[in-house]
Formats: sequence, structure tokens, C-alpha cells
Amino acid sequence: MRITDTSDLWWKTGIIYCLDVETFFDSNGDGCGDLAGLAERVDYIAELGVTCVWLMPFYPTPHRDDGYDITDFFGVDPRLGHHGDLVEFIRMAQDRGLRVIVDLVVNHTSDQHPWFKAARSSKDNPFRDFYVWRSDPPPDTSKEVVFPDQEKSIWTFDDKTGEWYLHHFYKHQPDLNVANPRVRDEIAKAIGFWLHLGISGFRVDAVPYFLSMEGVRKDELEKFHNPHDYLRALRRFMGRRAGDSVLLGEVNLPYKEQVEYFGGADGDELTMMFDFVAMQNMYLSLARHDARPLAKALRDRPPLPPDNQWATFVRNHDELTLDKLTGEERGEVFAAFGPEPEMQVFGRGLKRRVPPMLDGDPRRIRLVYSLLFTLPGTPVLYYGEEIGMGEDLSAEGRMAVRTPMQWTSEPGAGFSTAPPKKLVSQVPQGSYGPRYVNVAAARRDPDSLLAFIMRLAQRYRECPELGWGAHEILDHDVDSVLAHRVTWEDASMLAVHNLSPDAATVPLRLGQPQTGLDADDGSWAGTVLLDLLRSGIYPDDGIPVGDDGRVEVPIEGYGHAWLRIQRPGQRRML
Repeated sequence: MRITDTSDLWWKTGIIYCLDVETFFDSNGDGCGDLAGLAERVDYIAELGVTCVWLMPFYPTPHRDDGYDITDFFGVDPRLGHHGDLVEFIRMAQDRGLRVIVDLVVNHTSDQHPWFKAARSSKDNPFRDFYVWRSDPPPDTSKEVVFPDQEKSIWTFDDKTGEWYLHHFYKHQPDLNVANPRVRDEIAKAIGFWLHLGISGFRVDAVPYFLSMEGVRKDELEKFHNPHDYLRALRRFMGRRAGDSVLLGEVNLPYKEQVEYFGGADGDELTMMFDFVAMQNMYLSLARHDARPLAKALRDRPPLPPDNQWATFVRNHDELTLDKLTGEERGEVFAAFGPEPEMQVFGRGLKRRVPPMLDGDPRRIRLVYSLLFTLPGTPVLYYGEEIGMGEDLSAEGRMAVRTPMQWTSEPGAGFSTAPPKKLVSQVPQGSYGPRYVNVAAARRDPDSLLAFIMRLAQRYRECPELGWGAHEILDHDVDSVLAHRVTWEDASMLAVHNLSPDAATVPLRLGQPQTGLDADDGSWAGTVLLDLLRSGIYPDDGIPVGDDGRVEVPIEGYGHAWLRIQRPGQRRML
């Protein structure tokens, strides 16, 4: 297999690990995780096999939205440490081959930000146009709010100046006006600042809202007529400051609209985007024991320019949104994985983690994470997924899955020496609490989910075609099974996943042999499928493939298989 120089596109074969500093590890016993504690656990993160750490917001904040209400884009929340602690963590991460990306939250600020305090002091204040205002009463916008259980409008009246300000999220998070060149300059300064400190890029929060021109004055729109030009300008700016930096966008839209945020055929806007469509259809497929919804979503994925990539995930720090499914489909997923009202949020998503949703069935849990690592794109793990953490359903909304990392079986989960009541958030109890789910126990168990995730990460990094290759869904007549092939240069592998509890034998045709071999006669003669996960299910010498590329692959109920397509004369993986 030929490996070309791809160092500047490190994220193509990267594995991203998302964590919240305040819930990861507390170094000083005050009940809140901190940057010093994160540095203490950097070797654990490196041991997982991930290549990039994504830090959720660590900026100064009144903490009314878990850090997403920011009062200083250049600062560090003093509860978590200071700039020196952050730089020390970045240095330690880089020493271990890890990159660090951070949240870029520039759609809005906190209402306690100095800019907004100045803006609401007077209509003539120089910071007034940093935000979006209107003097006439707004229409009914209840259907546009992001959090319908908390807000009834995206406009709030400000008594001080007698006008309404725009906020797509909470009213304590006023939207910034990116049509204002001064705002754009400040955003560029913040990006440049963090890149200079060694950050490798940004996860961009709420991109469609960030670029929304709702409520912006006509004279400003005439000068700033295409927000996508601004996104291109940001990408060029980052390229000048740090050529291998990335913009990973949160764009929960249908595929056709997502392509616009990549920059269309030029691919010169966002570098990567989360694939919400495939994620939601994966849960529909799991609920139905039918792989066809997921297969259709993957077939519908538009092709991307070579310097762009999808990011795949099965759980993140937010609600597990199902808003791109129909009402009936969403009802099926609710019935299967969140039938109780306290498991649901905003009427459109779930506040649960994967293991409890799957009733702790290790076969199904491993099936899901095998899918995560083999679907085309860059896999993103959320902290605690690797050990099978659960959620705290007593916590409000999205906070249910933002609980302390479970390091040991102690009451405080080894997260902090502070009394449990003083912790930044409650440690889950019951069968997913630290007594039964923790890092220390998982490390001692060779059959743990942690060991399995580490093995998947290792195999993923040994198979560059998973990040670089062309992806093909294979046709067959077993509805419960997803079979897809990924090919890059002379490397090709087959992934097979059975979403049903019933074992099956899947008849497949592999299509054309991969190119790049010195002696390629167009025949599959002598080709075998080798088990990359060494499951013990398949023969050591492989499953033979017919000369015409036909092969029958047995798969267990809720089974998964990574099969190297081994042509004659190719060197084998270890």
C-alpha cells in the first residue's frame, strides 16, 4: 500500500475526542474539573488511540448555558485555570502526538459581555451595531426558537433603550451582527489568538445561525450581501495563519443545504461537517433492525471535494436530535430507545447515552461503535463513551449527558476528592454509576468496552482507506445488514454490520478489483477476506472470493466484521 504525504490533511484519518474540562478531572478538590486535571489525564487520552482533543468552551462565562454564554473570547474561565494551564496542556498533548481543537462560539455572546453591556446602554453607543436590534414590535417567532421549552420568541425587549434585540437561542445570549466589519475583525482576532497558542482548529457552533442575516439593516446587507463569502474569508485567514488548521461545523441541515456550507464544488468554506442525517437514520435503522434507512442516507450523501470530510458521531454533548426524521419515524426511535417523557427533550430528541438506550447489550453497543469507525468520515467520540457511561435523567435537558467522568468506583467516581454534593454535576447512580462503570475496572478487563474501542482506534489508523477511500454501499437481499466497501489506491476493505438479533449469511458481489496492483488482470482469482478484528469467527486463512467477485459472508446476530480484501501478492497487515 502506497502512503502519500497527507500530513496537512491530518483530520482525514483522525479520531476526535470531545470533552468538557469542568467534568473531566478535578486536580484541586473544589468539585470542578480544571485544565491542570486535564493535563494529568493526557496520557489516558493518548492511550485511547485518538489523535485530536476537542475542548468544549473553557472561556469566562456566567455559566447559564454550560459555558456557551461567553463574556470574553480571549479568556479562560478562572474556575478552570488560566492561560498558562491551557498552554501547558496543549504542549503535553502535542508531545504525545495529539492535536487540540476548541469551540468557536461566535453566533452570540452572553448578555454580560462588555460589548452587550455597552450596546444596551445607549442607541448611540459604538457597540450598538455589534448586535441586531429592531424598533418595531416583532411578529410571532415562536416556531423559530431553538429551545421551545425556554423561549417563546427570538426577540426580547430591552427596557433601557426601548428596542428589541435578536437571540436565536436563550434571551441571555444576544446574537452578534456579523454584517458589521468590526465584529468580523474581532472574530478574526480571536481565531488568530488561539491558533498562535497552538490550537489546530475549531468546532464552529451553530453555523447557519452564525451566518443568518435575520433582522440586519438593509444598508448593512448591501455591503455584506453573501455571508458565505465571509466563511470563505475565514478559511483563507486560517490557512494563512496555520495551513493545517480545520473548521469543523455544526450544520444540522439536509444534505443539499449542507453542501453550501462546504463551499460547493470548491470546498473552500468549512473543512468538515457533522453528518446529522446519517446519525439520525442510524438510530432509525437500529430501532427497526433494518439497515435500509442508514444505507439510503449514505447513498444520498453528496460527493465532496478531496479537501473536505464528513465527521461521524453517534452521541455528542448536546441532545441526540432526531429532527430530520419524520414524526412517525421519530416516534419509532422514541419507542425503542426513550419511551419515557423524562428521556426526551424539546419533543425532537433524546437525553440519553448509547449503553442505556441499548439496554446494556454488549453486542449492540459494539455494533454501534464499529459502525462509527467504519462509516466514511472522521469518527468523533464523546468522553465516557469508551467505558460505556450512562446519563443522569434527573438533570435538566442536555445536562443529562454532561456528568463527571467516571475514573474509579468511589462515590465521587474518582473525578474529585470533594464531597459528592459539591461536584459541578451529579454522578449517575444505578447500573451505569461508577460502582459498575469506571476506567480503573475497564483497564483491568481485556474484554471491556474500553479495550474494544482502543482496538477499533488502532485498526482504524492502520486502514487509511477508511479516511481517504471511495465508499460504496453493496447491494444484497438481507435487509438487516449494512455492507459497504471502502477503497483507496491498492487498499480495500469490507465492513459488514447486522442490525438484527438473527444470524445471517450475506451474498455479496465486490464489484471491480482495486487499482494500483502491478499484476491486475481484472479478476478476483486468489482473493480472500481477512478478519482485521481477529474475532475468531472467520478462518485464519480468510474467506475465499470467487473469480467473479462473489462471496458469502456469515455474520452473527448484532454482529460486525472488518474484512481486508486481500489480493494475491499484497503484503498482509500484522
